[in-house]
Amino acid sequence: MSIGNDCRISGKTTFSGRTDSTNPTLTIGDNVDIGWQTTIAVGDKIIIGNNVRIASQGFLCGYPGHPIDPHLRAQGLADLPQQIGSIILEDDVWVCTRVTIIGNVTIGSGSIIATGSMVTKSFPPNTLIAGNPAKAIKKLTYHPSSTHSEDTS
Repeated sequence: MSIGNDCRISGKTTFSGRTDSTNPTLTIGDNVDIGWQTTIAVGDKIIIGNNVRIASQGFLCGYPGHPIDPHLRAQGLADLPQQIGSIILEDDVWVCTRVTIIGNVTIGSGSIIATGSMVTKSFPPNTLIAGNPAKAIKKLTYHPSSTHSEDTS
């Protein structure tokens, strides 16, 4: 696990790594917020880019913990290698409250994932993502601003 500079990780956050993986790796960039009651379950690797925000109760699920086959589950066997996957959140991604992201997913830079979404596939940069299963809602366009005004009233 490596954590960049100026990161904030709220209480009751859970980190786990799949025990049957060779070297589960979690890389967290700079200026990252990870909200309360978030679970990060590393299968192979999870990469969280710079300036990423993960709101409370997020679930990054790189491995399910159990096989799909009920007979194998009943035997107490671990998940199968084909069920394991990496998760990559590129720079400037915002993951809203109660979002689940499963393995083999990359979220492009500048994207926003709406509250309660279940992400099962990858999305390009600057995409508003929502739903269960999650879909691209629209392309996001940002207008750079040199100032951020505060409400003075």
